[in-house]
Amino acid sequence: MGSDNTPRSGRKAIDSTTGAVCRGGKISYLPSGGYAGVVHFTRVTDLLLAGLIGLGAGYLVFDVASSQIPRLPVGGGGLLAVLAVIEGGLALWVKARIKQRQITQPIVIARCVVLAKASSLLGALMLGGWLGAYLYLAGQSSVVADEEIPATMVGAVCAAALIGTALWLEYNCRTPDQKDEKHDDQARDS
Repeated sequence: MGSDNTPRSGRKAIDSTTGAVCRGGKISYLPSGGYAGVVHFTRVTDLLLAGLIGLGAGYLVFDVASSQIPRLPVGGGGLLAVLAVIEGGLALWVKARIKQRQITQPIVIARCVVLAKASSLLGALMLGGWLGAYLYLAGQSSVVADEEIPATMVGAVCAAALIGTALWLEYNCRTPDQKDEKHDDQARDS
């Protein structure tokens, strides 16, 4: 924003009566002097970076302390699957509410977006961690390593499911475009 509170090309100004930020840069100043962060979709680079960090950490933990780590249970990634199912249900609920225009509190959608972004990053970090553990265990020639490999695969699949449902939840929280509204109107008319 310029100093005269006019938006740059391609951006919308802040509504001075409500302080709402419609579109714009990364951080916008509110008339009251506060900040309003503009939330963007989760970037693939953020997920890849989190996955690489998890991969390195998972491999290093097993490399340094493999003799002190208890055996991995096959259902160890199950909590991630439970989170994925919960977020999938939440995504269906949000999608239906937005489509029917029944959302009355925008803070509910904002919280869903924050949950989705945090869950996708957690899923990427854990996917990297499980794959790091797999890479370490695949290089070992012990019976214990062979018995723990299925646990790493289950964990990796559960983490990937969490990433997918979190991104789907985030997608469902978007404001419908005019194209979407026209498509919905045409579908209702036919």
